[in-house]
Amino acid sequence: MQSTFSGIELGKRSLFAQNRGLQTVGHNLSNASVEGYSRQRVEFAPTDPLYRPQLNRAERPGQTGQGVDIARIERIRDMLLERRIVGQAGGEGYWESRDKYVRMLEQVYNEPVDVSIRTQMDKFWDAWQELSAFPEQMAARQQVLTRGQALVESIQLRYHSLEQIRAMLEDEIRITTSQVNTLTRQIAALNEEIVKVEAAGDNPNDWLDQRDLRVEQLAKLINITIDTSDPDEFNVHTNGHQLVQGSVALEFATERDLTNEGYSRVVWAEGREEAVFRTGRLAALLELRDVDVRGEIQGLDNMAVNFVDLVNEVHRRAYGLDGTTGNDFFVEYPFVNNALGNYDRSGDGQFDSTYLFRISGANRLDPQEQIGLSGTLTLSGPTGLVAIDYSATDTVAELINRINHSPSEVVARLDNEGRLTLKGTPAEALTDPDFVVRYLEDSGQFLAGYAGILQGPGPDNAYTWEQPDAVLTLRAEVDFAVAPLAHPSGWIGVNEDLIRQPASVAASLGTAGRPGNPGDGSAALQIASIRNQPVQVGQIRSFDDYFADSVAGVALRGEEAALALATQNAIMKDLRDTRESISGVNIDEEIAQMIKFQHGYAAAARFISEVDRMLDTIINRMGV
Repeated sequence: MQSTFSGIELGKRSLFAQNRGLQTVGHNLSNASVEGYSRQRVEFAPTDPLYRPQLNRAERPGQTGQGVDIARIERIRDMLLERRIVGQAGGEGYWESRDKYVRMLEQVYNEPVDVSIRTQMDKFWDAWQELSAFPEQMAARQQVLTRGQALVESIQLRYHSLEQIRAMLEDEIRITTSQVNTLTRQIAALNEEIVKVEAAGDNPNDWLDQRDLRVEQLAKLINITIDTSDPDEFNVHTNGHQLVQGSVALEFATERDLTNEGYSRVVWAEGREEAVFRTGRLAALLELRDVDVRGEIQGLDNMAVNFVDLVNEVHRRAYGLDGTTGNDFFVEYPFVNNALGNYDRSGDGQFDSTYLFRISGANRLDPQEQIGLSGTLTLSGPTGLVAIDYSATDTVAELINRINHSPSEVVARLDNEGRLTLKGTPAEALTDPDFVVRYLEDSGQFLAGYAGILQGPGPDNAYTWEQPDAVLTLRAEVDFAVAPLAHPSGWIGVNEDLIRQPASVAASLGTAGRPGNPGDGSAALQIASIRNQPVQVGQIRSFDDYFADSVAGVALRGEEAALALATQNAIMKDLRDTRESISGVNIDEEIAQMIKFQHGYAAAARFISEVDRMLDTIINRMGV
């Protein structure tokens, strides 16, 4: 039966419940500005009634209520919306990083006009033009040397600026990898505490908020997916790999990649398998370092090494005012010191490769002459070999154009003597060296008897870099150059011998192996004409094309990053605003809740006072 003092117990339950409600309101107000916090609500439920439907229940109609209980304290959170935010956060982190660093690239190319590489190169050509008009003057030669040095310094400055950006990306990759590991450890630790609290029947709301915040921060760094199919275990995956499983977190590490100039690659700490990311800040940083900035450096290297080669090609066979010849105007450091280009690629102490940048045939060709032969050229490409067919009706110029527009990493041109010249280009794969001709084969006779490069057709007479002394498989009459040191744009310079002896600057081509007369400026004029001639280096037909393409390419990437970031920010703002409207703390709403619980508390206290007064009457004022 119902106790005489049951009213006191009923009122006490109400006091406790209303007090807990006030505490929850205070907790919400205190954390209103805390990142990731979700407002909480106390869920009240009636206490189990006094009488249950059983045989010993009192014979009276209805059930006697026993007051209120706290069913749970629930956080207000839309988990479907949270999954959408996690899914979109990777794109936000990706485009934020790309926009930041592409802006840096734009600043590198946004040089003042009077000191830009293009302006310095124009002045360099002008100096040669003036030397061609006054080949007997030392002042004209001094001007060529001075402007050559200024041009080299401009090229080196751009290279070092790009290299600094790449170094910054390397540092940020290491920092971001460490941040990923910190977040995964924190998520795993929170998982362990959450499981303990839930096992006791409580709601760990604040820890759940902290975990959701860490997950969103992690999603901004790398692409992840959440698996909650097991209610007792919270899992995080990235690209199908388990990253967090309950209280266990796997980590990433960075290790030097010798195939990528010693820059770091991100690997799984266990097993050292390379980690791959599709979105997020880390994916953007790796792509920027190994694709965008590396590509810009390769483009600058490609321009520099071909520019140097074309100028030296003329200057080497020309004569100076002092009668000297065979001098290079620019110098660059070879990748290997071996005259035949032999190199120990495996590091076992034995030559196993041949690094050649340029191979020039022995025969003079007419660009408009039909080949009169048919066959298939096989050249090295970014992911394997590239086949280029030619027929008897093709002209030499048409086949050269076909080579230069193929996906191969070999380009072709006719030099000043009409000889076919094949050059290596920057390599797409990190494992392949830049400016190295890796494979040449011809099923017909174009590269053999016609151009005078290979000794014969077919794979048995093919040239391959994967052997030492590979130059011996070429025709004896070919001219070749060893591959330059990595990133020639950072190391090229004007020949110190010419700086010490300006009279050795060549201006005359001479005749029959004899120096030209002092008024002969034909060599200087030929060098100056490189400015307007198509150099046919792959897709870049002239140096002006390089400058236009490089500036336009960076500008387009910057525009793409800015538009994509604006779109991503708009999407994330909409999602976060929606979450804030659901989970955020509204001060006005909390004040209304506070007033409600205050009145509830006062009413419960008044109720207990009335019950106490009634009991006082019964106990102290009734009786004999």
